[in-house]
Amino acid sequence: MNASTTSPGNQSWSNPLRDPRDLRLPRIAGPCSIVIFGVTGDLSRKKLLPAIYDLANRGLLPPSFGLTGFARRDWSEEQFRDFVKENIQAHCRTQFNEATWKQLSEGIRFVQGTFEDAESFERLSDTVAELDRDRGTRGNHAFYMSVPPRDFPIVARQLANCGLAKSTDGAWRRVIIEKPFGHDLASAQELDRVIAEVFDPNSVFRIDHYLGKETVQNLLALRFANTMYEPIWNANYVDHVQITMAEDIGVAGRAGYYDGIGAARDVIQNHLLQLMALTAMEEPVSFAADDLTDEKTKVLSAVRLPKDLAAHTARGQYSAGWQGSQPVVGYLEEKGISPDSTTETYAAIRLDIDTRRWAGVPFYLRTGKRLGRRVTEIALVFKRAPHLPFQSTATQELGKNALVIRVQPYEGVTLRFGSKVPGATSMEVRDVSMDFSYGRSFTESSPEAYERLILDVLLGDPPLFPTSREVDLSWKILDPIEDFWSALGQPQPYRSGTWGPQEAVEMLARDGHRWRKP
Repeated sequence: MNASTTSPGNQSWSNPLRDPRDLRLPRIAGPCSIVIFGVTGDLSRKKLLPAIYDLANRGLLPPSFGLTGFARRDWSEEQFRDFVKENIQAHCRTQFNEATWKQLSEGIRFVQGTFEDAESFERLSDTVAELDRDRGTRGNHAFYMSVPPRDFPIVARQLANCGLAKSTDGAWRRVIIEKPFGHDLASAQELDRVIAEVFDPNSVFRIDHYLGKETVQNLLALRFANTMYEPIWNANYVDHVQITMAEDIGVAGRAGYYDGIGAARDVIQNHLLQLMALTAMEEPVSFAADDLTDEKTKVLSAVRLPKDLAAHTARGQYSAGWQGSQPVVGYLEEKGISPDSTTETYAAIRLDIDTRRWAGVPFYLRTGKRLGRRVTEIALVFKRAPHLPFQSTATQELGKNALVIRVQPYEGVTLRFGSKVPGATSMEVRDVSMDFSYGRSFTESSPEAYERLILDVLLGDPPLFPTSREVDLSWKILDPIEDFWSALGQPQPYRSGTWGPQEAVEMLARDGHRWRKP
């Protein structure tokens, strides 16, 4: 079997003894470029540009790499290079290296224009052709749409009109689409239809940056590379599952995007349903894209909504309070938010998965802004032991065993179990935790999610990208809940710095559970 890699001279060579599944050798992108639409936005400044630099600094981008920014600003290429350098230095993960910057900056270009202006895209086409000719990018170009969803169709059609969308002569063209993928099922399907008219479906990469996080990928290793977990990863032992993404910030200048979207569409439809699918899926035949997608799709297809949405969903809106030691305003007092907005900043839902593995196990998904602290975690809470041969006073504080996968900010895994209190004269049992932390166990620092995902796009490697089928199934789950909420009026207020509305506490209490305090 053959496997190709790239030599320092950027020539392709094959090692007949290397299995292509052997990931010990670095994956290096071939000649190519990225065009970023929305290059002056927060996502580009804080995530995309630093990730591209960090990939270059790690030797994972070719010397011929090109980077083109497309924006309204009336900038020269020198001014754009200064903008890129400033944001790289402010946000890059690896140490800034002048030699890396010099090589990267030689491939930086800028095109001034608007999405409605066809001449701007003709200039972009000329710029891309110049990179092919002078930089050696060989016709391989990725187009990153870091723009609002309403602009996806016009950018796609402009790329088609100027001949940039279709792959030719063995070269590839790919499009990267940021979430949200529509605002409901109908809009998601319409967006897919428009994109499919322009790009080949295999050239469309839908970014969910959570799937690029090391801990999310480690979930697969935890389950399928160890014999101790998979036998108890089912309804025989698991009581319920809690998946949480909590933020301690407010809308943070995103009022124009966030109001009318809300917490469920912003986070549950994509991030949390993807985490649930990875947690609940069966073992895939391999970690190839099609095999992973098959198993995630089965989970999403088997999801059953609660019969009583009033009892098993909750939504809230943060009010004024304290975040740490700082007073903060409520959502309705945020700049750009309508004082009668009914957009939720907290959402919690119960879902059931009708499979043999998970029958009877509720999955609770919650997300919110201005909560107690920033944390994302997946917690499997296990059933109590069927018999406790201890005095009741010895175990009155004993909780349920739990396995907690921490996605951010302190990536790792915690196992909570009962242990005898040392020195106690009788059998006194108390909850203790066994903790694995990436930071303490590995000398390598974890790359940012966008580093992994951008490199995967350039390599044409799609396992970590949701398919249109997964997106459609996610909207089919969320749409009935959104329709139900739309008739309820104002969400329940909760004070900033707390863990959400009382409605969410009652939602779990009805099932005999309570939320974990991360």
